[in-house]
Amino acid sequence: MVLGLVLNVVQVTLDYFSARDSMEQEIRALIEISHSPASQIAYNIDIRLAEELLDGLLRHPATIDARIIDNNDQTMAAASQSSPESRYRWISDLLFGDSRVFSEELMVPQLSDLSLGNLTVTIDTYHYGLLFLQRAAYTLVSGLLKSLVLTAALLTIFYFVLTRPMLNVIGALSRVRAESPEKVRLPVPANHREDEIGQMVGIINQHLETMENSLAQTRHAESAIKNYSTQLEQEVKDRTREISEKNEALQRGNRALVRAKEDAVRRARSRANFLASMSHEIRTPLNGVLGMLGLSLEGDLEPAQRNRLEIALNAGQSLLGLLNDILDISKVEAGKLSLENIPFSVRNLVEECATLHAQQARHKHIDVVTDIECDLPETFLGDPTRTRQVLNNLLSNAIKFTDQGSVRIRTTRFNGNVRIDVIDTGIGMSKEGLHRIFSPFSQADTDTTRLYGGTGLGLTLCRQLVERMHGQILVDSEEHRGTHFTVNLPLPVHDQDGAGILYSDIPEILRKSGVDMAIPQEYPHRLPIEGQLRAWNIPVRDAARNGRGILMVAADDGNEASQQMAAQWPGTGVIVVDRNGTTVASDNQQILSMPLRRDQLYRTLCAAAGLQQATTGETTDTEQGQASRRTLNLLLVEDNQVNQVVASSMLRKLGHRVTLAENGKRALEALNSGEFDIVLMDCQMPVMDGYAATRRIRENPAWRALPVIAVTANVMQGDKDDCLKSGMNDYITKPYNRADLKSVIDRWAPPPPPAG
Repeated sequence: MVLGLVLNVVQVTLDYFSARDSMEQEIRALIEISHSPASQIAYNIDIRLAEELLDGLLRHPATIDARIIDNNDQTMAAASQSSPESRYRWISDLLFGDSRVFSEELMVPQLSDLSLGNLTVTIDTYHYGLLFLQRAAYTLVSGLLKSLVLTAALLTIFYFVLTRPMLNVIGALSRVRAESPEKVRLPVPANHREDEIGQMVGIINQHLETMENSLAQTRHAESAIKNYSTQLEQEVKDRTREISEKNEALQRGNRALVRAKEDAVRRARSRANFLASMSHEIRTPLNGVLGMLGLSLEGDLEPAQRNRLEIALNAGQSLLGLLNDILDISKVEAGKLSLENIPFSVRNLVEECATLHAQQARHKHIDVVTDIECDLPETFLGDPTRTRQVLNNLLSNAIKFTDQGSVRIRTTRFNGNVRIDVIDTGIGMSKEGLHRIFSPFSQADTDTTRLYGGTGLGLTLCRQLVERMHGQILVDSEEHRGTHFTVNLPLPVHDQDGAGILYSDIPEILRKSGVDMAIPQEYPHRLPIEGQLRAWNIPVRDAARNGRGILMVAADDGNEASQQMAAQWPGTGVIVVDRNGTTVASDNQQILSMPLRRDQLYRTLCAAAGLQQATTGETTDTEQGQASRRTLNLLLVEDNQVNQVVASSMLRKLGHRVTLAENGKRALEALNSGEFDIVLMDCQMPVMDGYAATRRIRENPAWRALPVIAVTANVMQGDKDDCLKSGMNDYITKPYNRADLKSVIDRWAPPPPPAG
């Protein structure tokens, strides 16, 4: 029935579009018929004939207005009548619109180019709409009646053909007993043995038969399961007993493992304590030896004596470095090495390490080149001490195994990591040597150990430190072609700009004058210098004799022309790049020492341009210099007599008064009997150690502000924390070093009394 209704709606829709097209065609035909007489009337300007023609058009039931308009848009003749009214008109207007206007241009064949006006006919669509509505109503009503008749016929047929047989099958199923449904077979309805109903009943009977067979098998299985249940229960009991026995054995094994773990922890603690004790026992006499050698070298000596003492001092320092490497490796393996996470400048660290090793490289006539990314962030978060230790090891090895060429340190930021590349032009390594280079006490080959010495601990320590910092160290090398170490450290940026030299800090005179380079292209330091100048937007050009900028010339390139140009330079100033550290500046020249340091380059440029630079660091150095020249009362608490002599001699040469105490108890007595500005406290002493003495000092309100500096030979993890926890202010390690002593004293010296 619904389908019939849908088909009727489709038929009405098609009739609607047909009615619209029929209306359009009928009116167009009416206008075409009237076009020729209307054109003749307009040509002859016959008003009477025009009115007759228009009256004829009004006889059409849809026409409500007709008129002829001349070529001046004036109405020549018109005829109209009112639209019919009906309560169904709104439906017609909704479907066809209330009216339509048709217009045709009038002309005669003889004067086809002359427009005579227009024939305009307005029709009322209600005539066509009414006809359409009548047809639509008839279609819908007749279609509905047909659908009802067809539906009734189909229902009757379906009842006798399908429904009644299905009811018979359902009735048979309803009479099945619940206790034995599988024994029932359904009868096949009459006259339906070969059709779908007969097939369905046959399939149901097959399933019932299958159910009967399955139930029989299930009952047989149940009886078998009952027979097996007793055996299974017995097996479960046996297995449970076995599991209990194994569980008890496992618990005994776990208790043994716990005891073994506790024993291993005790052994590890014993080993750590042994290392700490051995560190102290070995370093204490070694520190005395190094201290006495240092004091001896400060006196007036003959060249041969000085040479022997310097050899002994270098050997002792090498032994101390070896001891430190062994202890650091032991700390890493024991998990006792903690890392700092403080802001530090990677740029300054790299420049300081390069400068530190530059003198060693100059002795071998090789260059240490720093190539630091110009836009590298100023400060990162990490452990500067361990980073410096890794870089110093790599630089020391690179210089040791390089006899000619250069060692380049390239520092960049790559994929969020700080990348440090140390590239040398030394002897290189074989593929076999690369596989064992990071193993303890191993070098590339035996010839390397015989020719260059070393223990093979440095790179092992580097790898362990880099891995502890969650970084990566890689090596690439080829025999006789050099070695390339790459260190990637995931250091987060702390400050992008910080206290670095920004573009806005560059004086305008430097950007205007620029730099004239008289340094050869193959000069190893030229590229880093030129890159930094361009990063500051300072123009860089090749030098010419009539230049007006700042001339930059190499001190030792062997080119007499460039040296003569520097002596007669008419420009802003002259900078001499010195890679050997032996050049003496003349009155109008500035010295730029290599390896390159950004701050030194900036100061040298300003000095060459005649600008005075007064930095905060210089002011601080001056103030500290004045503080260091003050005579302070120092209490040195040290139990070793050799160390007493070494430390007191260094402190007195720094201009301070020194009082000695051999243990913590004597130190407390000295504090009670006199006043002191700073206490230098050894940690491990007889009678009363430094930790206990410091805690006693902090218990006295009068001594709570007194600076106490820890001085110890211990270098194991936890020493610094123990010192600070006991109340000490700072921490330095032996051997005694004049620079370290001066630095810590200047840092903790009390402020000078006010003048007057």
